[in-house]
This record gives sequence, structure tokens and C-alpha cells, in this order.
Amino acid sequence: MAGRRSAGLLLYRRTADGGVEVLLAHMGGPLWERRDAGAWSVPKGEYVPPEEARDAARREFTEELGLPPPDGPWVLLGEARQASGKVVTAWAVEGDLDPERIVPGTFEMEWPRGSGVTGTFPEIDRVAWWTPREAYERLVVGQRVFLERLAERLASRA
Repeated sequence: MAGRRSAGLLLYRRTADGGVEVLLAHMGGPLWERRDAGAWSVPKGEYVPPEEARDAARREFTEELGLPPPDGPWVLLGEARQASGKVVTAWAVEGDLDPERIVPGTFEMEWPRGSGVTGTFPEIDRVAWWTPREAYERLVVGQRVFLERLAERLASRA
């Protein structure tokens, strides 16, 4: 398996009006703080075999949100190659989560670039529930296919 790989979990919930909302994470750090469109992601992270993608998705959900993923059946949404060449594998699971309860993991980077100053930043700075239409505009372009696949899977179950 050549190249970088990530795995993630797209949480969804049903709304009172019969619709669906998905939980997206806004990427943290100074590079993303002023962006909205294309700055949200499925909670995910990199893994290296022999770790399995599903195990990585569970681990990364917990690391990024500070909460375990909900119980319930996972629906495979498949793989998508990102513009960077990274391959992301995603699953969907139905559940609910209060965005106020997240405790994001952190990372360190030099900021501002070239300053010699290292800062600590949250991996994600917030999460929010969105309708698929709202989510589509915010989600990183290479991950939008997961919304389409989730809609297909839910429609085939109806």
C-alpha cells in the first residue's frame, strides 16, 4: 500500500422533519481559522499498516474529538483520493453528539512561518451539525463524495 492513507468516521443523525444532518470538524490552526468553505472535514487521521483503516478511524475520531465514536453499525463509504494524493477511507455511523462536549487533540507547528516560534494548536477548533447541502459547501472538495455515498446508502435502506 503506497502513499499516505487516512481513515475517518462521518457521524449522522436523523432530524425531526425526517431529514439528516452530518457532523463535520473545522480544521484547526492558524491556516484555517478564517476559512469556512472547504475548511471542514470528516473527523479522520493518518494511519500506517499494519493498523487497519477501521481501527484508525475509531482512534482518530476519539483523538480529534476527545470522545469515543457512538455504538452502532458502521456503513462503509469507501475510499476517495484527495488532491494531495492521500487516500481517505470513510465509514458512516448514526449517532448524536453535543458539539460543546468535544475536547480536541493538539499539534505543534512553527507560527508564524519562519519566526522560530512554535505554537500549540487544536487539531480541530469546532464541530457542527449540517444538512448535507450545507455540509457540501463547507467540506473539503475531495471528501464531498462521502456525502453523496451516504445519501445513496440511506436511500437504499428506505
